[in-house]
Amino acid sequence: MSAKGKVLVAMSGGIDSTVAALMLHKQGYEVVGITMKTWDYAASGGSKKETGCCNLDSFNDARQAAVEHGFAHYILDIREEFGDFVIDNFVEEYLAGRTPNPCVLCNTHIKWRALLKRANALGCDHIATGHYAKIRQHDNGRFVISKAVDHTKDQSYVLWGLQQDLLSRTLLPLGGYRKTEIRQMAHDFGYPALAKKQESYEICFVPDNDYRGFLKRKVPDLESKVAGGYFVDKNGTILGKHKGYPFYTIGQRKGLEIALGRPVFVTHIDPDNNTVTLGDEEDLDQQEMLVGKLNLIKYDTLTPGMEATTKIRYKDAGALSVLYPDSNTCNVRFFESAKGVAPGQSAVFYEGDDVLGGGIIQKTL
Repeated sequence: MSAKGKVLVAMSGGIDSTVAALMLHKQGYEVVGITMKTWDYAASGGSKKETGCCNLDSFNDARQAAVEHGFAHYILDIREEFGDFVIDNFVEEYLAGRTPNPCVLCNTHIKWRALLKRANALGCDHIATGHYAKIRQHDNGRFVISKAVDHTKDQSYVLWGLQQDLLSRTLLPLGGYRKTEIRQMAHDFGYPALAKKQESYEICFVPDNDYRGFLKRKVPDLESKVAGGYFVDKNGTILGKHKGYPFYTIGQRKGLEIALGRPVFVTHIDPDNNTVTLGDEEDLDQQEMLVGKLNLIKYDTLTPGMEATTKIRYKDAGALSVLYPDSNTCNVRFFESAKGVAPGQSAVFYEGDDVLGGGIIQKTL
């Protein structure tokens, strides 16, 4: 038994998780690798080959690294857990006129819980992943997520839903490094091909990036149910027909297939009336929103009137805001307007580089 303890490392077969496992192994941890199969793309009727974390090549790459470095590796099938929760939510959210973030939901409710369950069964002290973020224990005793050194790769935004029991057991060894350093480590560990391996930014169960096609396959009569809806302007004036409200997202400009003589954007989606509101870019500006399903990280409560930088999407730079919490919701007021606030997406509150907490955007106010 290692003096540093035993750690269960989620290994997708990609560069980040592989280097994370090898780093911990080199540091003296007793490493156990685990690769989770979350989705069988063939079951969706898609035409593209499986990519990312759920294909056989990735499983083999993960296992090979474990075997070559002398630690155990397992494959864990969590398709049933994943499908029932993440995919059903994905479909339901689009049918409700919202824009879901399945990666956040998967991290929060599926992957980490599955990891912890197996870590306990295998007698592991810790779990670890290849995410770019940091975890430390604050003076108040709570475990805090903060941004990675490499802000261009930072993934703290997608980890806001992790609860304290999960954070207390989690190691994120890549948080203190830049991506260029991780690529060099892959070379140094003897995996030059891994350092050049293409990274996947797709949703694992929509590897062709065609979420509309995925919805049509999951809900076979969807097109007939939502056909005949209208594009309208902010005054309710009909501008033309659309293909069905679930096939549009807030802020969308391309693919609208309507000519109005100027660029227009989706500014509102009304599922009850099957209407999609189009407007100018300035119509996307919002001053206030309601965030629900909160998970607090740095502190156990938010002080009404406290300031924070709020991110409303993964690549968002963040906007200075004031928080007014109430029970399990939080009213967020921006100092300057935020553009393209989309119900269903995650809102994450930061104090400097530390994650205060986050939640799901319910609506604009």
